[in-house]
Amino acid sequence: MTIKNLTGGQIVAEARTWINTPYIHQASIKHVGCDCLGLVRGIWRELVGDEPQNTPAYSPAWAETGGREELFAAANAHFDQIDKANPIAGDLLLFRLRAKSPAKHLGIYTGKNHFIHAYDGASVVESAMSDFWWRRIDASFRFPGVKT
Repeated sequence: MTIKNLTGGQIVAEARTWINTPYIHQASIKHVGCDCLGLVRGIWRELVGDEPQNTPAYSPAWAETGGREELFAAANAHFDQIDKANPIAGDLLLFRLRAKSPAKHLGIYTGKNHFIHAYDGASVVESAMSDFWWRRIDASFRFPGVKT
């Protein structure tokens, strides 16, 4: 599904409405709870429409135990892959937190060296894109229908 005239600014604005949503593994409900994937799923539902595929149950350690690049495959199937070195506001960032492990963290780039994400033990937050985060970007994607 492609939405015409979707902008990076709309994506960032929607992502910011999720800030302070508590971290709850596998959840995807604004102000109630979500994880990093749930944040992206919720933004998709609000701005694009129905989710393009069902999300199966997953454990907190799903990427380590399966070893498959499931987040990359799903993002690549439903988003447009772009140059990871040059994201613009509204782009989806996929992070590989440890070398030789599957990529397993997501965030929305807000521009000006910041991104919004959810992480265990906290909530949805807007964080600075420190060198730690820049070095761990595995891939970047653009929501369908966003024009630059």
